[in-house]
Amino acid sequence: MQRALRILVLVLIAGLAALWGIAWFGREPGEPLTDAFTRQVARLTGRETPMPATPGSVQLPGSMSLGGPFTLVNQDGRNVTQADFKGQLMVAYFGYTFCPDVCPTELGGIASAMDLLTPEEAARVTPALFTIDPERDTPDQLKAYVTNFHPRMVGLTGTPEQVAEVARRFRVFYAKVERPEISEYLMDHSSFIYLIGEGGKVVALLRPQTPPEGIVAAIRAQLGRP
Repeated sequence: MQRALRILVLVLIAGLAALWGIAWFGREPGEPLTDAFTRQVARLTGRETPMPATPGSVQLPGSMSLGGPFTLVNQDGRNVTQADFKGQLMVAYFGYTFCPDVCPTELGGIASAMDLLTPEEAARVTPALFTIDPERDTPDQLKAYVTNFHPRMVGLTGTPEQVAEVARRFRVFYAKVERPEISEYLMDHSSFIYLIGEGGKVVALLRPQTPPEGIVAAIRAQLGRP
């Protein structure tokens, strides 16, 4: 019995080693090894998923859908929906204007990516900050903030209920953090970059701290699709 178990364990180890080897030699340029391994496992189980469009993007399960219709208020105080961005690829970040460090860094990266695009490409892209702090992020506050990053950047806010619904559709985590040693509360939140296409649907999800060059590659991959 013990001999049979040893043989079974050795077979499993050899099989896993073979899969890692196939993943190593079969991965695409820039594809993380773990993503390639997951792709090989999915292929064996009959649930093959498409490879991430660009390095730095997050591979979503085929059954997962992010985003959708939304109704918010822009930095000019006008009600907007996903239809107002028809024909545009939105490069969106969920954060807030009182964020001390992470949000400015990510928005700065998005702005730098916009500057790397050609004028023709940039005209088809809208960078956006979706606030997760509607209590303080009024349209005027957003307008003064987003103009510091890029002239095409829009800021989107709304009622707490509207913001919560958009966060739910995009699976954004956020929570208020109050500490006795600071006068203003902070917001804890997830930090992905969303590429949003027609109907408000997410077409690519980029990891936090994706460099501008990586954002540009993801944008061009989507602009080049029919």
